[in-house]
Amino acid sequence: MSDLPELKVGDPAPDFTLPDENGDPVSLSDFKGKRVVIFFYPRDNTPGCTAQACGFRDEFGVVSDKNAVILGISAQGKKSHQSFKNKYSLPFPLLSDEDHEVSIKYGVWGEKKFMGFLITNRSHFVVGPDGKLEDVQVGVSPGDSVRLALESIKA
Repeated sequence: MSDLPELKVGDPAPDFTLPDENGDPVSLSDFKGKRVVIFFYPRDNTPGCTAQACGFRDEFGVVSDKNAVILGISAQGKKSHQSFKNKYSLPFPLLSDEDHEVSIKYGVWGEKKFMGFLITNRSHFVVGPDGKLEDVQVGVSPGDSVRLALESIKA
């Protein structure tokens, strides 16, 4: 899928509205004036995804202190997200991108190189209070995702 956008620092963050783990709509525009850490992950309850989500959970206070919010996005539905959120006490919304529309807008939906199937690539984006991207990390490891996002919001 080489026709996916390649977003970069300074680009406007594509707006979206997705349902959270309770089915309630959440829009990026709801957080205008705040920093937003959006992390994309392949699947609930897999080792790397759990590490990434729990890493953001563990730094939730630091992120909140910087007037920022965290949003997790994957293709799983409400039921899977509720279970994942409850199991690991995740204090932020998990959004369902079941048709991959937002993953495609952010350029993170694509082929898993060594396995040959389509998947959401582990990534994160930090959106500034002005709606522009301040950090873009596509295909990042779980630990680096949390560390780099924190460095970006502390800057």
